[in-house]
Amino acid sequence: MNFIKNNLANAITLGNLFSGCVGAVHLILGDYQTTAICIILSLVLDFFDGFVARALKANSNLGTQLDSLADMVSFGFIPGLAMFKMLEPFGNEVLGMQLPFEIKYFGFLITLFSCLRLAIFNLDEEQKYYFKGLNTPSNTILVFGLFYAFKETQSFSYLLENALYLIIFTIISSWILISPIKMIAMKFKSMKLQDNYPKLALLIGSILILIIFKTVGIPLVILYYILISLIFQKQLN
Repeated sequence: MNFIKNNLANAITLGNLFSGCVGAVHLILGDYQTTAICIILSLVLDFFDGFVARALKANSNLGTQLDSLADMVSFGFIPGLAMFKMLEPFGNEVLGMQLPFEIKYFGFLITLFSCLRLAIFNLDEEQKYYFKGLNTPSNTILVFGLFYAFKETQSFSYLLENALYLIIFTIISSWILISPIKMIAMKFKSMKLQDNYPKLALLIGSILILIIFKTVGIPLVILYYILISLIFQKQLN
């Protein structure tokens, strides 16, 4: 029983990794809908591995390392691959100029900065009740959400049909992962209402955005998350 107790959370983390691997393969094959399902599954498993570890008092350094390694695939490689797919149609052309390389590989800048963000997070002891920089799952929802909304509804075509805009977006997405901007974390320091205004504003606003905009609202929720975090900077500590 002790073996199960000590390793159940790690097994859930490995499930996150497996789901990320399957999602990446299907994205390469062009089956973005299955990738979306895999991302959702990885998000659920990523939440529950920490929840189970705390509930069973089975936190360990091994679990911490496994969590980051799994996230690197599910929330590091997949968003970089999604940007790779978005940039792929442009070949080596930007603004009518022919570059000596295909710009699709520039999408993996997101993967590199996701790796850097995860490493920084593991060493940072400040980020208990807030995140410093956008967390990798949120960035994945933002990047893949744009790709998914475009495929499903042709939304955000002005962005996805312009190579320069996508490159700028990639740079911003990469930078915000390691930025000093404080971001709301859904961890409760206290149960006082005034201490949780940012979380309530985020939750209510996100629900309304998804109800109103549906699929298009998926990346908009992350933009709203960033905006609310900026508004409540002084309350995040």
